[in-house]
Amino acid sequence: MLLLASYDIVFQEVPGEVTLALNLSACPNLCPGCHSPHLREEIGETLDDELLDGLLARYGGSVTCVAFMGGDGDPAEVSRLAARVKSTGKLKAVWYSGREELSPAMNLANLDFIKLGPYDPQYGGLSTPGTNQRFYRVEGGELVDATVLFAKKPLSSH
Repeated sequence: MLLLASYDIVFQEVPGEVTLALNLSACPNLCPGCHSPHLREEIGETLDDELLDGLLARYGGSVTCVAFMGGDGDPAEVSRLAARVKSTGKLKAVWYSGREELSPAMNLANLDFIKLGPYDPQYGGLSTPGTNQRFYRVEGGELVDATVLFAKKPLSSH
């Protein structure tokens, strides 16, 4: 079971996409320096088909993808709901996992992108050179490293 603590439309979680970010609670990872420690608690409402369908009906025309932010406690349910998102034929599905490796419960056919790796303040987030986290594009059932999409570009001198 997944618990939806909050959601928002965001622009930085998936470069080039307008994303409906679903913030899932009951995170088991306990990363030091976590930017959302409140998501360790079991808070929010059950993210089931009805709630997801309602969010997709409300926001699906305004976004290009849906990101499951967390859900490491039940990756099989993340996979199932990601398949539901992709079944719309219009939206991409993304999973932000704090685990080092992909859960065997995740079917890559249900995802377009995945972020793997715990936050480590020593290495920083995805936009930090040398980060331990990786952002992958899923192509043909394989993970293709796309972390470079988060690299900060120097400001133009024009």
